[in-house]
Amino acid sequence: MQIKLWINNKEFSDDIAPDTILLDFLRAKGFYSVKRGCDTSNCGLCTVLLENRPILSCSTLAVRVDGMHVTTIEGLEKEAAEFGAFLADEGAEQCGFCSPGFIMSVLSMKNELKNPTENEIKKYLEGNLCRCTGYMGQLRAIKKYLSKEN
Repeated sequence: MQIKLWINNKEFSDDIAPDTILLDFLRAKGFYSVKRGCDTSNCGLCTVLLENRPILSCSTLAVRVDGMHVTTIEGLEKEAAEFGAFLADEGAEQCGFCSPGFIMSVLSMKNELKNPTENEIKKYLEGNLCRCTGYMGQLRAIKKYLSKEN
């Protein structure tokens, strides 16, 4: 099946099997920030932006994004590095395996929610799992990052 999509504003065309998931397609194209975690759509490690909205690439068929724009963390390096500094300052950057998907969700939330409450932040990010941090450092980093934007 022939598809064409844009990844980080670069055009990609390929002939793929109809059951190819977006996660596998992205990794095959060299976008290794997109991680495989649970394979059950529960951890958020594979989060990417599709037309500027977060999706789980492990549960999205690549054919469903034909003609669309996908953004990985490689396409948002400046923004990711800026928020990553807030994570590091709060001690919330430990093993880093969950960071790309988590950062993609936070950057999307920043664009989608204006002045979110703590509960809104938690609700927005409830599908992003981290086994290292305990989430409090991440929450502090998010609040500080969002408050500097205002």
